[in-house]
Amino acid sequence: MAELLPPAEGIVLAHFIVSADVERSRRFYTEVLGGRVVFSGEPTYVALANSWIIINVGGGPTDDKPAVTLETPRDPDRVSSFLNIRVADIQAVYAEWSDRGARFLTPPKQHQYEIRCYIRDPDGHLIEVGQTTDPRGDFSPWPLPPTR
Repeated sequence: MAELLPPAEGIVLAHFIVSADVERSRRFYTEVLGGRVVFSGEPTYVALANSWIIINVGGGPTDDKPAVTLETPRDPDRVSSFLNIRVADIQAVYAEWSDRGARFLTPPKQHQYEIRCYIRDPDGHLIEVGQTTDPRGDFSPWPLPPTR
């Protein structure tokens, strides 16, 4: 992602996070996870692999979301969604990101079809880091939906 441009067609998927300190979160997503800032300020856009992380402060309702308040996680042990990052070599990523200051909840652990572990960003947002161990690749039991 060399530039921050709207898609010419189709969609671009980004992950929006609410941060108590946008600059602190920017440093985490760039210096620890290796992203690149494409727009700085409030909001800040970080290009991370093939997606964007949008970081901004929270706030109260607006005219287009009249009953919604954006805030950082109240209880980091209770989540309803999380960022999922797939990697080719989880041991290398675990070592590299740990050296850069990431605090993993546990070391990578083998599960049925993947090795995975979790970290939190500075505001407590949960991030899964996983590597497939299924010889057919990630999510092979499920067929991909038809494209239009």
